Amino acid sequence: MNVPSPLPAELAARLKRDDAGLITAVVQDASTEQVLMVGWMDDEALHRTLTTGRATYWSRSRGEYWRKGDTSGHVQWVRSVALDCDGDTLLVRVDQVGAACHRGTTTCFDGTDLGAVVLDAAERTA
Repeated sequence: MNVPSPLPAELAARLKRDDAGLITAVVQDASTEQVLMVGWMDDEALHRTLTTGRATYWSRSRGEYWRKGDTSGHVQWVRSVALDCDGDTLLVRVDQVGAACHRGTTTCFDGTDLGAVVLDAAERTA
């Protein structure tokens, strides 16, 4: 069943969704610019986020919407939402109250270094 998008037509047309109708949402602290988490939104979750001031996501594991903070109290107050140049990723800037990660940490990215090669300026060539 094809449900009409609740988003303005020109915005809905710009979104490049995956096969499940989802778009990646990178969540960033508006004050510190730290990346807090990554979530998924469909048109309805994005619409709720844009119109309520609270970040809402689609849970792929539970198959339902979840508004950040409703059970944990760790609310994300939306400061801005931007769409990247390819139309396939959102940047959601928030005022985070409490932990962003379900594990109780500030960010879902715990700082574990995966050992990427880092070149100094003299080694960098095109």
